[in-house]
Amino acid sequence: MAIYWGDIHNHCGISYGYGSLKNALNTAKNHLDFVAVTGHAMWPDMYERKEETAFVVDFHREGFKKLKEHWDETEKLVADANKDGLVTFQAYEMHSCEYGDHHIVSPDDSLPLIYRNSPAELVSDVGVRALTVAHHIGYTPNYRGIDWNKYDENITPLIEVCSKHGCSMNETAPFAYYHNMGPRDSHNTVKEGLKRGYHFGFVGSTDHHCGFPGSYGDGKLAVIADEKSRESIWDALINRRTYAVTGDRILCDFKVDGNEIGSIVPVTEKPVNIKYSVKACYNIDKVVIYKNYKPVKIVEGLMLEPKETDSSYKFRIEMGWGNNKDDLFEWKGKVSVSDGKILDAEPCFRGRSVLAPSTVTTDGYDDANKIDDKITELTENTVEWQCYTVKNVSPMHPLTSAVVIELKGNPDTKITIDINGHNRICTVKELMEYGYSEHTKYFHSQAFKVHPIITESQYTVSGEWADTVAPKSKDFYHMEVFELNGSCAFVTPVYFK
Repeated sequence: MAIYWGDIHNHCGISYGYGSLKNALNTAKNHLDFVAVTGHAMWPDMYERKEETAFVVDFHREGFKKLKEHWDETEKLVADANKDGLVTFQAYEMHSCEYGDHHIVSPDDSLPLIYRNSPAELVSDVGVRALTVAHHIGYTPNYRGIDWNKYDENITPLIEVCSKHGCSMNETAPFAYYHNMGPRDSHNTVKEGLKRGYHFGFVGSTDHHCGFPGSYGDGKLAVIADEKSRESIWDALINRRTYAVTGDRILCDFKVDGNEIGSIVPVTEKPVNIKYSVKACYNIDKVVIYKNYKPVKIVEGLMLEPKETDSSYKFRIEMGWGNNKDDLFEWKGKVSVSDGKILDAEPCFRGRSVLAPSTVTTDGYDDANKIDDKITELTENTVEWQCYTVKNVSPMHPLTSAVVIELKGNPDTKITIDINGHNRICTVKELMEYGYSEHTKYFHSQAFKVHPIITESQYTVSGEWADTVAPKSKDFYHMEVFELNGSCAFVTPVYFK
């Protein structure tokens, strides 16, 4: 089976949110395999409208009303976009203080917009194939975080473990919660759900509110499926063959006695054997295999050094910076190689980030992310792309975009890099020693950075680990991967029952 990349929880102007649905779907087509654009639909136990809650209540009611009035049109646009290499799903969201927020996802284009009080009622009454995904579960119980006492894995087989809200894997996971909805709560982590014996798949999505599905650094999910089709990807979702990444598209393979991730395996009397492999996009920091969320195998990335026999390489070209807070800055890039060949190019594109609810005037925001970011050519010798960036949110919050290039060659392979007319020719050996940066103007301008080249020995690992104790009921094994640039992958467990 193959790995496909998607985002099944993101927003635009179809409810409250910004940017047109047409632009959102076009963005998804440019750099994702599948998508569900999610409208905000309901909040059964929303706060009572008082003076202090009036803005929030009115803002949500207006957004829900907008989706209801345009649901038929929204549903048709999503259905019509299921072509030209993009797989689409229908979806909308339920807020809930009692159950935590969930969104419903369906492979059927006739998903009706109905209003119910719980995720279970939604799925049972909607009349088509559907599941719900619990998202930003780490918020305070009864304050839009999940209630594990009311969780039903048959209704909600997938948990969104990372998004713009942060990461909910465990109390000390990277990407803490800093949205105005509050901090991460220890009771509402993924670790707690696993501890209780639940079976669910890990997914990431952006929860982007400005029509840019898959925006880099906000979260994505990988599915392991037979083919890039709606039915095959749906089969992967309902069977939990999923894993989450926070940024880079880290390729992960993890099997327990040959069983794929998400499997629920009968208990045997024999110890199990785990096979794993990781192909990262940056230097590996560590790879950790857990049994019942206790580490049993750790690959230390600091010990991974280049080998003379290495013939595959990766490097990243990152673009952005500058003072263009509102205006988009256009980038055109081209990389060519001689005495070698390009194997792959990964898009790491970001859109404008606008939070909602917001009191900011949003007139004209339909085209906020009308951004045609895409890789325009990919051959064995050349990769070309175009993308657009705006100023970083702060010195600690980037809005840069990047392309990660993998190539085959040797230390003397020549790489010609052209970014907006800034040309340089380097060898693999030179770029292994130093990367470089350049500015488009002499003062506070946009800039780009060519990161140092790393070799396959620094971004790939594989191996086996044999347990010495046979698994018991409720045991589970899973893998987590961390890169030195902060990107992570959280791989769904194999469960024993």
